[in-house]
Amino acid sequence: MPAATTADAITAAWRDESAKLIAALTRMTRDVGLAEDLAQDALVAALEQWPDRGIPDNPAAWLMTTAKRRGIDQIRRADTLRRKTEELGRAQEMRGEVDPVDLTDQVDYIEDDVLRLIFLCCHPSLTPDSRAALTLRMVGGLTTTEIARGFLVAETSMGQRLTRAKKALTEARAEFELPTGEDRARRLDDVMAVIYLIFNEGYSATAGDDWTRADLVGESIRLARMLAQLAPGEPEVHGLAALLEIQGSRISARTDADGQPVLLDDQDRTRWDQPMIRRGLAALAQAELLAARGVPVGRYYLQAAIASQHARATSAGDTDWKRIAILYDVLAEAAPGAVVEVNRAVAHGRAFDPGAGLAVLEELGPDALGDSPLIPSVHGDLLERAGQHAGAAEAFTEAARRTRNGGERTLLEKRAEKNRAAVSEPG
Repeated sequence: MPAATTADAITAAWRDESAKLIAALTRMTRDVGLAEDLAQDALVAALEQWPDRGIPDNPAAWLMTTAKRRGIDQIRRADTLRRKTEELGRAQEMRGEVDPVDLTDQVDYIEDDVLRLIFLCCHPSLTPDSRAALTLRMVGGLTTTEIARGFLVAETSMGQRLTRAKKALTEARAEFELPTGEDRARRLDDVMAVIYLIFNEGYSATAGDDWTRADLVGESIRLARMLAQLAPGEPEVHGLAALLEIQGSRISARTDADGQPVLLDDQDRTRWDQPMIRRGLAALAQAELLAARGVPVGRYYLQAAIASQHARATSAGDTDWKRIAILYDVLAEAAPGAVVEVNRAVAHGRAFDPGAGLAVLEELGPDALGDSPLIPSVHGDLLERAGQHAGAAEAFTEAARRTRNGGERTLLEKRAEKNRAAVSEPG
């Protein structure tokens, strides 16, 4: 078999199965660092053996079997099996001495190792940035380089952060189980934030040549669905599921046949995934039902409500931008932040006039998101709509300079050139 075909098969198998592989190995070893090492060992073995022996019928099972065998060998060599068995025995003995507790504190289980892994990566012993970075590494399958770019830090610094995070989990003796009671409620927000972060990286990749990463979008939606099953009484969880389903429905329409970005107004809406939209609207309805009973809602519900306005519009011209602007005003009060303000500027610019959007951006300031291309990109769009083509060209050029994504850079450069051409047109 050609080397390129084998390499593609290995890459696809790793991308599809790495999170499940690491999660299952973490359950077996109770050590997330060791689990990742064993998974990497299996990947190396595939790279060494598949080109000569051929691609196995079940690549995922081959990787898992290889990793488990190496794990057993390593445990035996290090005499870790005995130690871990003793620790488990002591833990069982201690649990036998504990008095019965309320049912809400009883251990309940998630029937998916990947979701357990996310809860582990969101352990309170880690900082918020470390939780997100570790989850992107372990669950999202991003490389250290990709994560470093997303966090705007050096690759070496991110590597050290990930190493410290795994060490911290070991030192905290973090368990690979679903947290219960108040601990679970506290960590639910962190888990939702991480799932949303994974989705965003797939929806608009921070770096590289690809505008989107459908694998990350699909995985984050799957995790959001499971989380909704786990916490059916939480409207924000349903709001997150709704948001990801509705936004994710556009993924195939966000690029053209050449893989180049397509803006929302220009997308072929017949390519939007209608079953995903229906699932998203159903999840939003469930969140609304809970909210009507007095359960508080927040940013995910509000963002899903905004996304639903686009999903319900049969064309870009039918979009209810005034309703969207109102919802962004509410979101700005409920979950203030620079990104929300940028999106609020877009909504006000479309609902009323470009000047209204530019006023929101002016209040925010040009450096509110550091070196992100988002603010100059939106600034350029609003100036273009206002007919200020020279300023728009300058803003799009600055946004293109800032982006680390090849597809986005091409789009921004084209918009800058279009506005430069408009300036030079007679009349």
